[in-house]
Amino acid sequence: MSAATQERSTEEAVLPRPAWGRHLIVLAVLTVLLIPLPLILPPATQAVAVRVLIFAIMAVGWNIMSGFGGMFSFGHAAYFGLGAYTSVWLLVNHGVSPWIGMVAGMVVAALFGVVVGFLALRYRLKGAYFALSTFAFAEMLRLLAINSDFVNRAVGYNVPLRREFSLAFMQFAPGAPEYFWIALFLTVVAIAVSILFLRSKLGRFTIAVRDDEEAAAAVGVPVMRTKILTIALSAAITSVAGAFYTQYYFFIDPEGAFGPSVSIQAILPAVIGGVGTIWGPAIGALVLGPLNDITATLLRNPPEALSFLQGRAGLDVIVYALLLILIVLLLPQGVYGAIRERVRRR
Repeated sequence: MSAATQERSTEEAVLPRPAWGRHLIVLAVLTVLLIPLPLILPPATQAVAVRVLIFAIMAVGWNIMSGFGGMFSFGHAAYFGLGAYTSVWLLVNHGVSPWIGMVAGMVVAALFGVVVGFLALRYRLKGAYFALSTFAFAEMLRLLAINSDFVNRAVGYNVPLRREFSLAFMQFAPGAPEYFWIALFLTVVAIAVSILFLRSKLGRFTIAVRDDEEAAAAVGVPVMRTKILTIALSAAITSVAGAFYTQYYFFIDPEGAFGPSVSIQAILPAVIGGVGTIWGPAIGALVLGPLNDITATLLRNPPEALSFLQGRAGLDVIVYALLLILIVLLLPQGVYGAIRERVRRR
C-alpha cells in the first residue's frame, strides 16, 4: 500500500466520536434491512449470501491486522483452521455446543496469534519476510493436521447430524433462514468490533505504529504489545468464520481449513473492497461472492449466444481472475475507497 493510500485510510482509522457513531448507526440500519432477506431469496441465492458473509468475517479479521496494523498476512488460514478444528473437535468428541466451541476457537486462535506475533516480531521480520512467516505457520498447521491422529489426519471431521433442529447446535433444515441470520449476526459483531477497535486506545496506537513505528515508540507507544494484541484480535475474529463455516458445510479437513486458498479468500475481499477501511472488506465480499457464481454459471452453462464456450474447462476461473485483476487496476484503492474518494472530491 502506498503512503498516500495509508494516509487516506487513516481517516477511517482514527475515528472521532461523531464518525464512529455514524458508522454504528449505518451498521444497525443495514442489519435491519438485511434481516428479511432470506425469506425472499431462493435457496441457491441464500447459500451465496451466507458464503458472502463468511468471506466478510474473514476479511474483517485480516483487515484489522494487515490493513489497520500494516502487518501483511498470507497465513490467516491458520486462524480460520484453528477456529474450525477447535469447535468441531469439541463437538464430535465431547458434545460441546458449537457456540461454546466458537469461543474456545477464538481463544486458541488468539493465543496462537500471540505466539506467531511474538516470534516474528522478536526476530524483527517485516514486509515480505513477515508475510512469508505467517504463511509458514499456516502450512505447519496444515501438515500437522494431515499427520496427526489427534485431529483425524487427512480425513477431517464430519459434523454429526441431529434428529431435531437446534439453535444450540446450529443445525436447521436445509436452506433455513436461521443460517443466514447467524452469519449476519456474526458479521455485524465483527464489523462493530472493528469500529470500536479503531475508536479505542489500542486502535489509535495501532495506526500510529503502522504509520511511523519509530515516532510512535519515541512518544511512549508500546510497539511490541500493540502489534501482538492487534494480531490476537485479528486471529480471534477470523476463527469465528472457521467455526461457522464448519457448522454450515458440516465438514472440514486440513486443506479446507489451513490451505493457501483459505488465506487468499481472507485477503481478496479486503483488497477488492478497500484495505484499511471499515466497510471495504464487507463490500469486497459482496462483490466477490456473486461474481464467482456468475462467471461459473455463465461459462459452464452458457446461453445459446455463447455456446462456443461450452466444455472449455477452467475458463470460468480464468475469466474470474481477469475480472479481479481489472478491478484492482482500475480501482487501486478498492471499491469503497474509490467511492469515498469521489464523494470527497464532490
